[in-house]
Amino acid sequence: MRIAWFLAAALAALSTAVAAKPLKVVGPWEIAGVDPAQSGYVFSRLQVAETLVTADTSGRLVPALAAAWSVSDDGLVWRFTLRPDAVFHDGTPVTAEAATASLERARAGVGVLTQVPIAGIAGDGRDVVIRLDKPFAALPAYLVNFSAIILAPSSYDDAGKVSRIVGSGPYKVKSLTPPLKLELEASRGWWGGEPGIAEVSYLAVGQGETRALMAESGEADLVFSMLPVSVERLRRNGKLDVQIATIPRTRILKVNAGSPFFDDAKVRQAVSQAIDRAGIAKVILRNPDLAATQLFPPALAGWHVPDLAPLGRDLEAAKRLLAEAGWKPGSDGILERDGRRFSVTLVTYANWPELPPIATALQAQLREVGIEVKVSVGNSSEIPSRHRDGTLEMGLVSRLYSIVPDPIGTLLQDYGPGGSDWGAMGWSNEELPALVGRLVGMSDPGARAPLQRRAVEILQEELPSIPVTWSELAIVASKRITGVKVDPLEVNYGLAAVRWAE
Repeated sequence: MRIAWFLAAALAALSTAVAAKPLKVVGPWEIAGVDPAQSGYVFSRLQVAETLVTADTSGRLVPALAAAWSVSDDGLVWRFTLRPDAVFHDGTPVTAEAATASLERARAGVGVLTQVPIAGIAGDGRDVVIRLDKPFAALPAYLVNFSAIILAPSSYDDAGKVSRIVGSGPYKVKSLTPPLKLELEASRGWWGGEPGIAEVSYLAVGQGETRALMAESGEADLVFSMLPVSVERLRRNGKLDVQIATIPRTRILKVNAGSPFFDDAKVRQAVSQAIDRAGIAKVILRNPDLAATQLFPPALAGWHVPDLAPLGRDLEAAKRLLAEAGWKPGSDGILERDGRRFSVTLVTYANWPELPPIATALQAQLREVGIEVKVSVGNSSEIPSRHRDGTLEMGLVSRLYSIVPDPIGTLLQDYGPGGSDWGAMGWSNEELPALVGRLVGMSDPGARAPLQRRAVEILQEELPSIPVTWSELAIVASKRITGVKVDPLEVNYGLAAVRWAE
């Protein structure tokens, strides 16, 4: 009898110890600070802070802090009704006034809400009321963005700046050591129920192979953004579970269409014709299906056009287009025009570890048509910096098109007047802004479809950004845990649903 009691007590103690140990999560994303505009995506993905609206894995908008929403017949007044049981981590209720303050701050910053024609935001009982200057059907999708996370009044210092993250999600911040480490604990008062694991430890690790080794050694329970070459090896490990999803992210060549090298659409088309996308996707990404035949990947229903003439490789066509644009081979084979050599610098960064090898492949492929490319690998901040000062010639970037679940948000940013830090540079088109202007006020998918198609056709013809490959998100989970799901939109990693395996 005594032996059985001791055995039961030991098992109970072991079960308690297992439940108490933290879930160790590793990813490539550093935590630049507590301001939502800087690192809000980390706090959103790890379920520390929430937005009024969120999106499920299919991209469908679903309730988060707002249990429901509605819009007036004229499309100018939106009401978002808060959940009655939502509380912040400091124990205070989530009120319409607190939500209004967070949204007003986001609206005054650099986030996506600056694109929305908001006339005013106010609280009305349990409702957050947003009044618009003109109809904007995509508003709920904009509220999914991490810059629109709702924070408690205690998050702000006396100057109105965010000094700490006090959110409403299933996890609250236990300690933060920027830029690499974040420790979380269950908030206990979350409206969605208690998380399956009480503590989470997040570590930012930039090197993809290091992340793979941490998964193999058991130093990490859940690892995000794995290199393709590592995935093949990890799949053979019986202790690990590998999940992959195609995500709405495209690797693009951002070219300065205002420069004498790329101001002619024929030259941009020639650059596109010179790229061996299938070869890059097969050799570097280990998946030939990721060759980007157009800007938006198949995951973006309504924006991916299946019958669009695909981008492909044709070296002879590329050479012909370059000749038509006035570029002729020099003595060393590099093209020349008006005494200028076609020699440009391609800037990229290693935050996404596949970008430097893709840049090297592009360097060799463009050399075949007489374009000399010098590759410079620096920090990701160099792309927006050189966009703003006008010194960027080419940039290889990884662009996410679910910053707002409706890609219209990225179109507004990237291809509007002046472009954006990650979008078009030195390029303008009169038709596209007009199309986008009509789309933002439309909610009917049938009415939107032909306008969306025409927008995609313009980008395919003009190539202000040249698609190279689409993307996958690979995550590796230890079989010690269950309930892991890949979020293709990278909005919410669903950590609250993860459990220790029995």
